[in-house]
Amino acid sequence: MPLRSSPSSRTWLSVIVVGALFAFAACSDDPALDPLAAACTDGERVLRAGFYAYFAPVSSSAGSGPGQPGFDTHLGYEADLLSALEAMQGAALAFERTAIAQWTDIWLLAAGPEYDLIGGGVTILDARRRDASGREVIVFTSGHITFRQSLLVRTEDLGRIPDHNALGSNERVGVLRDTTGEARLLQLTGLADAEGVLAAGVRVDTPAGELVADGSARYVITAAGASRVLEGRRRMFPPTTDQPQLIYLGDARGETELLEALADGAIDAVARGEIGNRDSAHASGTAFAVTALDSVVEWGGFALARKDAALARCIDAKLNYLTDDGQVGYAQWRANAQVFMRRAERWNLER
Repeated sequence: MPLRSSPSSRTWLSVIVVGALFAFAACSDDPALDPLAAACTDGERVLRAGFYAYFAPVSSSAGSGPGQPGFDTHLGYEADLLSALEAMQGAALAFERTAIAQWTDIWLLAAGPEYDLIGGGVTILDARRRDASGREVIVFTSGHITFRQSLLVRTEDLGRIPDHNALGSNERVGVLRDTTGEARLLQLTGLADAEGVLAAGVRVDTPAGELVADGSARYVITAAGASRVLEGRRRMFPPTTDQPQLIYLGDARGETELLEALADGAIDAVARGEIGNRDSAHASGTAFAVTALDSVVEWGGFALARKDAALARCIDAKLNYLTDDGQVGYAQWRANAQVFMRRAERWNLER
């Protein structure tokens, strides 16, 4: 059997860092303005914030789905972070929040007419700044939360699936399309290279029928999107016995579908971030467990339109205050959900 390739962590990290550095640089076009002290709006503008509805505990909806009561009620880490921004006197920030059920290209909505800011556990990637034509239309705040990819498995399968190398053609891994969970799984298992090009012989079930990758750039999947012929992919089959199958779920109810499939035995693992997986493992009692932690660290931030670069810079400065320049994050929020509001209250006392 061919040896499984393991893409360099440095390659992946460089993409994340470049995206974060660009976000800061793009928002620094007026050195005379102090973004920490400045008001971010005229005080009348209410920013339309879209958030992904199915990424508890980072960002989720209080409702069960679109049109249901409470669907636009924002819950979780990012919800509390935005509320703390609103509480900072002089920041002139107010958000009208709308839940978004679909994940694919969610960050690009910030460049459209309906939203000013997009969140929901969006990893900062250079490729996510660009639209389908390659134009740079998005800027990101700097990272306010870190992610690592992992596998969620049934507890009885911990010994059988201790890491990605244990995944073979009999294992079915559930993923969401166009996420870092999918992209990293493909790379870590050798189903794709560091650029997302699928290995020759990979078979993909799509609405148009089954396609077989030839190792060329015609068949590419990254965390920023996929080749047009692979859109709507439903299942992936490996070319060798030491690589897993992929099952694509979540179009209707996000990661809830993945968890139900894992509990029912329809899949053997869920590939997604450590935070979500650990939360699901805790909620399951002893049914689920987290394994196969990735060594690569990702940073998550908020997306805004490139034309709002100055606004992004101003919001970023306030975020850096609330997170104490990265010293206060998800772990501190998990221990005390009021941590960001306490930081906002401190800001108000210091003004």
